[in-house]
Formats: sequence, C-alpha cells, structure tokens
Amino acid sequence: MLRAAAGAGRGYKRELMDRLDVQAGQTALDVGCGPGTDLPALAERVGVSGTVIGVDRDPAMLTEARRRTSDLSAVEIRKGDAHSLPVAPGTVDRAKTDRVLMHVAEPTDVLAQLHLVTRPGARVGLAEPDWDTLIVDAEDLDTSRAFTRYTTSEVVRHATIGRSLARHAEQAGFTVEAVTVTTPVFLDFQDADRTLGLGRNTQQAIQDGHIGEERGRRWFASLSEGTFFASFALVSVICSR
Repeated sequence: MLRAAAGAGRGYKRELMDRLDVQAGQTALDVGCGPGTDLPALAERVGVSGTVIGVDRDPAMLTEARRRTSDLSAVEIRKGDAHSLPVAPGTVDRAKTDRVLMHVAEPTDVLAQLHLVTRPGARVGLAEPDWDTLIVDAEDLDTSRAFTRYTTSEVVRHATIGRSLARHAEQAGFTVEAVTVTTPVFLDFQDADRTLGLGRNTQQAIQDGHIGEERGRRWFASLSEGTFFASFALVSVICSR
C-alpha cells in the first residue's frame, strides 16, 4: 500500500530528506531502497566525495535501482535483508527507512541493525503509516470501518508501526529529535484506488469473509460516485545515534 510516487505522499519525503541533513562526503544508507526512487537525491547531497548505499532484497527492485543509478558513481546497490544489513558496523553517517518497517518480520531487529551500522552522531530518518487511522468517506460508515479493520488485521503486517516509531527508536538506543505527522489527503477516487488498493483489498476482504459480497461491492461502487475523500496519518521520526 501507498506508492511512493503518489501525489498525496510526496511532501513528507521532501521533509524527511531535509531533516536528515545529508552533507557532502558522508555515507548515506537507504534501507529497503526499492526501485531506487530516493537514491539520486541522496547522491546529489553526498556529492562526489560521498557514498550512497541502497539495500533491498527484491531482485526486481535491485535491477531497477541499478538502472536508475547507473550513471551515479557514488551509489552502491547491495542485495540484503534489513534484519542483517550488508554494511560494516559504525560506517554510516545518515540512514533512512521509508515505509519498510510495516512489512518486515521484526521492526525492532531492523532498528537494532541501523544502530549497529551507524556512527556515533549519525542521524536516522524513519517514516511509516499508521493504517489504523485510515478513513474512507462513504454513507455506509460501517463498511468503511470494516475495510480499515481488514487493512490493519490482514493486509499490512505491522499496520500501526507509525504510532510506535519513536518508542521503538528509543528502545534501539537512538535519541529522538523530532516526530511529525503528515496527513495525505486523497480527493480523486482513481488515485486513491491505485495508491491505497481500495478495489483490490475490498475484493480480498470479500473473499476472506470479512465483508459481505453485496455489501462490499455496493460500498466500493459508491466511492466513485460524487465527491471522494480518504486520508490517513503518516509518522516521520528523526533520531540521532
């Protein structure tokens, strides 16, 4: 859920990058870099004397990240798991994870890995949605609530990780410097459907017996009629080592 390129979600990425305060000559790490969306921006900030390390375990994502950064000498793409980062301890000045912890097996273990690979004084940026706050406007409020409950219980592994980011970061040994909440707002049904998986997840909720078929189909069809509104909370944490 939540594509990085969605218009409603771009603002928090810029703010997270600015707060990371990446400097020329530093080593910056992007854990769960996906197709390398943020790697060029990091490379620009570290300059020719710095290094950007993108880590992901998905071969398709790694291929795209390598293609996207093929002309950026500062960027290194490494295959690896967030629970066991292919990075030497104490070598990273700046690190980020963006909508990664909600999917991993153990978020606390990933944060412990980040603490291990960062230097004293390093800065780390974390961003995660809190899907328990997902609201979709519809006259059938009960089904909207049922859709959110299904999302949090069945679709996303750690659906409420956003609200506990700061606590987990402190427990991993980081000092929390700032916590901000962004509320992406979707006013276009098609954009929300693509980004939030409304149709796909409604169909799955029906198949799994969480929402009745007629009720679910009627609810989903109503979303494209008239004014549309959906939103959720996305939490960003900046912390230091």
